Amino acid sequence: MQIMMGIGAVERDTGLSKDALRVWERRYGFPMPVRDDLGERAYPIDQVDKLRLLKRLLDQGHRPGKIIHFSVPELQQLVQPPAQSADVVSGADKNDLQVYLDLCKAHQAEALRHGLSQALSRMGLERFIVELLAPLNRLVGDAWSNCALQVFEEHLYTESVQIVMRAAISSVQHPQGNVLLRPRILLTTLHQEQHGLGLLMAEAIFALEGASCISLGVQTPIMDIVNAARSQGADIVALSFSGAMNPRHVLEGLVDLGSKLPPGTELWAGGHCPVLERRPPAAVKVLSKLSEIQDSLIDWRARHEV
Repeated sequence: MQIMMGIGAVERDTGLSKDALRVWERRYGFPMPVRDDLGERAYPIDQVDKLRLLKRLLDQGHRPGKIIHFSVPELQQLVQPPAQSADVVSGADKNDLQVYLDLCKAHQAEALRHGLSQALSRMGLERFIVELLAPLNRLVGDAWSNCALQVFEEHLYTESVQIVMRAAISSVQHPQGNVLLRPRILLTTLHQEQHGLGLLMAEAIFALEGASCISLGVQTPIMDIVNAARSQGADIVALSFSGAMNPRHVLEGLVDLGSKLPPGTELWAGGHCPVLERRPPAAVKVLSKLSEIQDSLIDWRARHEV
């Protein structure tokens, strides 16, 4: 039986808006959904895989009309590797990262968790996140975007990382008598964002820097975020965005949330969503790298010291 996805699920998975999907269907004849028993559009999983590739190529500057009829292998050849950043390690280390990806593809969940746990013990939490986990997430994300990793394999990887990271975060301790201000940080994603590893890594860095973290997990409706921020007395609401998130949803969601948060509650946003750097909304602090968390907390403390 062929796996099918509704138009809302396709929008969340690919980052392509429902309007774009309908326009492409009418203008280019792709995608070609079928109608379910209620008359709603349903998309075969192989079309969703191709749409994911198309979204990545659009982000790189390609026009849909020029590439939409290419085959998946042809689209994969067009995909450019992401420009290197501070989170991307050297070529020699990429071979080490490939070991974890291979375990994921071989469905060796226990071996994957064991390998990650060993690396964590050897490197310490902060180095593990910045030097290993961040580039590994990028490698896994690229494999998923290029259809080289199946959806269930990406879920297996995510679950393994969450198990290792949750145990590590719960073990973070702060010295008795620590006089640093401990901002209360509420961490979550908007309801359209289903990817949570970036959020988890940010939580770990915040915890290491002495913040008090309250995590709501992923896909939280805006009014629930507002109510949680008020009830928890949050100083900061921190949101994570992946590259799959629709840019319009990112900007509209941040503006809407920012207008509803209690006075004095700051809104911070991070992740690998290009629109955050191109057009950050006013009054939203954008953290483009995990390494910026420390300086941002130093600045927050300086502004709130009595």
